[in-house]
Amino acid sequence: MTQTDSERGLLAGQRRAAIVREVRERGGVRVTELVDRFRVSDMTIRRDLDALARAGQLEKVHGGAVAVGESSAYEPGFEAKQDRDTALKEAIAQAAAALVIPGSAIALSAGTTTYALAGRLTAVPGLTVVTNSIRIAERFYAAANPNGGPGPTVVLTGGVRTPSDALVGPVADAAIRSLHFDAVFLGSHGISPEAGLSTPNLAEAETNRALVASARRVIAVADHTKWGLTGLAGFARLSDVDLWITDPGLSEAARETAAEFVGDLLLAEA
Repeated sequence: MTQTDSERGLLAGQRRAAIVREVRERGGVRVTELVDRFRVSDMTIRRDLDALARAGQLEKVHGGAVAVGESSAYEPGFEAKQDRDTALKEAIAQAAAALVIPGSAIALSAGTTTYALAGRLTAVPGLTVVTNSIRIAERFYAAANPNGGPGPTVVLTGGVRTPSDALVGPVADAAIRSLHFDAVFLGSHGISPEAGLSTPNLAEAETNRALVASARRVIAVADHTKWGLTGLAGFARLSDVDLWITDPGLSEAARETAAEFVGDLLLAEA
């Protein structure tokens, strides 16, 4: 059965309204996600985004769209990000925690997925954790070790506070560069083949570069919704990443592309 022009127009209008709702609720969407959700072509989605951008209902960015005002330099607060895709973050955190060896020295960058990971590491014996996240440090400080032994040693860098409660700048960078970690777990605003791991905050990007340079193993913890998004400043190439822990929502095409660059890809089931 073929569709009439009026039926196609109605379906397009409903789809575009759903896209706007999704952008407003989540802050941004990717073209690949919309293609999978609505089962239409890439070009159809891009035409939808063009029309919605002209109407001022969203803003197009590389690989998708964001809410008006949420450009590559837009940095949402911690609470705004924490409520997004919580089940995926917890699954990724569980998989990442299984890799942490008691007695090792690790670093956790700021972010809501690394915050979820911190919640699973509070009783790991002999662990040393360096972080530039106020929220992550507070989570460790507030947790009592249920095993009764000494909990992790937590080192909070100094620095200037960002909207997402990261400490950045020369003080944080100098502290990190003087240390050496067995592994660093990195959250990211966006991940793409072109920009690698990126963030909207220039100073945070520099601090994250210091974390990468000081670690023997670089582990990215980011759910599939980050794929194709690009922040203002990149801080690691995909080839710098030894392991990317994400979720099965990552499309087959994205998995194939990522596998060309990262050392290993781990899909954590929610």
